[in-house]
Amino acid sequence: MLVSAFILGLLGSLHCVGMCGPIAFMLPLDHKNQFKKVFQISLYHLGRLLAYSIIGLFFGIIGKSLNIFGMQQGLSIGIGIVMILVVLIPSPVLMKYNFSKPIYRVISRIKNALGKELKKKTPDTFLTIGFLNGFLPCGLVYMAVFAAVALGNVMNSTLYVLLFGLGTIPLMTMVVYAGHFFKTKWIRKHVQKVIPVCIVMIGLLFILRGMGLGIPYISPKQSTELVSSSFECH
Repeated sequence: MLVSAFILGLLGSLHCVGMCGPIAFMLPLDHKNQFKKVFQISLYHLGRLLAYSIIGLFFGIIGKSLNIFGMQQGLSIGIGIVMILVVLIPSPVLMKYNFSKPIYRVISRIKNALGKELKKKTPDTFLTIGFLNGFLPCGLVYMAVFAAVALGNVMNSTLYVLLFGLGTIPLMTMVVYAGHFFKTKWIRKHVQKVIPVCIVMIGLLFILRGMGLGIPYISPKQSTELVSSSFECH
């Protein structure tokens, strides 16, 4: 399941280029000093990873709480179904029921803070930009968050979203050096077709995981004896 997080980030990073690419293009990098430029880009990614880790930790705690009540298997199946439905339901329908509207004020503040930071050139600026960037709404981050909740383990949930973020780094770094290449319609059109397939596959993995079919690593059988014995000890 953790490997799927990196794959989701890696294949879905072209979507990230479309959403966060403009921010990467506008980074106040020192183009004259290559070493300093690499350091600045690294700080930007570190900021994003820190934000993703916090998101994973937060939703991991929620998932852990649900797991205590024995909801992990059902939750895993439910979230897998949601992932598949998100791909199958037409975009206009999803846009009609945009659940991120209630947090638009928070998003607006993040964007304003980003605008101010993009005008600076101090080392902490790149870390701050990356950190704020990580909290901007993104469909793929939502998928990673769904998965984090379904895992029902704080450490694994944090690691899942962190690995998702790591998967986005290669392409997001290439954007800084070869931005014009990723602006071509042919690249965007063909690579974006892979993203829905990836999400459906991960959704199926979560459904299989929740079913507990006894398949090693993919659908391990849930041990009810272990759960009952832990309650007896308490």
